Amino acid sequence: MKILNAGQIREWDSFTIQHEPVLSIDLMERAADKCADWIGENGFIKNKFVIFCGKGNNGGDGLAITRLLHQRGYKVSVYILEFGHLGTDDFQINLERLHQYPGIEIKFIQTSEQFPSLVDHEIIVDALFGSGLNRPLEGVTSLLVEHINQSGCTVISIDVPSGMPVDEPANGNVIKANHTLCFQVYKIAFLMPENALIIGDLHVLDIGLHPGFYDAAISDHWLIDDGMISGIYKSRDLYSHKGKFGHALIIAGSYGKMGAAILCARACLRSGAGLTTCYIPKGGYEIIQAAVPEAMAITDSNTSILTRIEGDLSKFTCIGIGPGIGTASETKKLLYEVFEASKAPLILDADALNIISSDNQLLKKIPPHSVLTPHPKEFERLFGKTANDFDRLRLVQQRAKELSIVIILKGHHTVIAMPDGQVYFNITGNAGMAKGGSGDVLTGILTALTCQLKDTGKAALLGVYLHGLAGDIAAEKYSEEAMIAQDIIENMGEAFLTVAGSRIG
Repeated sequence: MKILNAGQIREWDSFTIQHEPVLSIDLMERAADKCADWIGENGFIKNKFVIFCGKGNNGGDGLAITRLLHQRGYKVSVYILEFGHLGTDDFQINLERLHQYPGIEIKFIQTSEQFPSLVDHEIIVDALFGSGLNRPLEGVTSLLVEHINQSGCTVISIDVPSGMPVDEPANGNVIKANHTLCFQVYKIAFLMPENALIIGDLHVLDIGLHPGFYDAAISDHWLIDDGMISGIYKSRDLYSHKGKFGHALIIAGSYGKMGAAILCARACLRSGAGLTTCYIPKGGYEIIQAAVPEAMAITDSNTSILTRIEGDLSKFTCIGIGPGIGTASETKKLLYEVFEASKAPLILDADALNIISSDNQLLKKIPPHSVLTPHPKEFERLFGKTANDFDRLRLVQQRAKELSIVIILKGHHTVIAMPDGQVYFNITGNAGMAKGGSGDVLTGILTALTCQLKDTGKAALLGVYLHGLAGDIAAEKYSEEAMIAQDIIENMGEAFLTVAGSRIG
């Protein structure tokens, strides 16, 4: 699914009006009807609604929602924030329609003394400002937002929480919504961690905008959806053999951190690699053989850490390196050797990233189309601090292009930046995965999928999606609190079956 900016969304409205064709007031009615339906379907029937409207088209949406809720038997009152102008044409039409219903209380706000008292069992509908806002809130408007935020009421924002720009960081007071009813597609601001406490639960409502605009729109930001994953996933040929699915090498582990190697290797096996070999310190040989009997093992001469790799790396289809390897100087030398000798793409995680961040020369030696999987702090150590999530997103995109690599920035909506400048956001996964070992599991998954797909970009999209989906399945079984990294591995089978079922369907 493409993610469009504020300007494109406005153009989409205009395109729909011209090409459907439909009057703008009727398109507004369609959007309001979808919002009223959502409210009716989600258990708010017994509550009183207090609806706050600006005088733009977002306020017009709010007035139409007010009327529709009243017609359906809800208790509603509406407050209109005065700006000294009449408002948009569609706002005025909806205000005139609202005056035909004497049972609806309409009040105007010009000063903070006119703010209503709010009771915490009331439902507030925020229709002050939509996605067209491009400046911080000031004066009475800012005070009203603060008043709403302090009310303790459940807040439903229409389009976006008022005060939140959709393409840049928020600056100033912003409505803190419990639910945001977004129209048609995700907006980039909804995927930024810094806005998590602003948007609440996000609900994307299809209001029937003309598909022709979306099909032709150009965007370098995407949401990973089922259709995209179905296009990547391939079921196995009846006459397949293990040689067809690649030979993965997992370089992992050190004294006290053999668990990382085990998790990575098990995840690799569960994700379909034809053969898996683990390169580990000598002291971990018995551990890996007992814990992962399906994998082969090669040991370093050192008992506790990895120091050098001997032998031909060209026989491996993909190499995953980093989980639990530590940052010893000998291990850093090994990383140099792997970068020089490997012809296969690399999946780099954990301590491999920590070593790279301490040596800029290593960053320049990463083989093209390799995959880096940093969490935010690791990304900061690699590429520097940024002022906000939007700047960090731009930096991820820039560095992936400059280095011709795939960067997976892990988080709630994991970002996948491709060498061609395209950026993807994942929507599977949950907070229960924020535990030690989850990243090691992802490294194993990515290594196995790269072995099979021979394309690190596609492997990254499918791998991140499956990793999150398996985590979601695990959370349903065990809870977010109780699930552990091993549970992600154990539920990879169900995740694959889900994807396969979607593709068949």
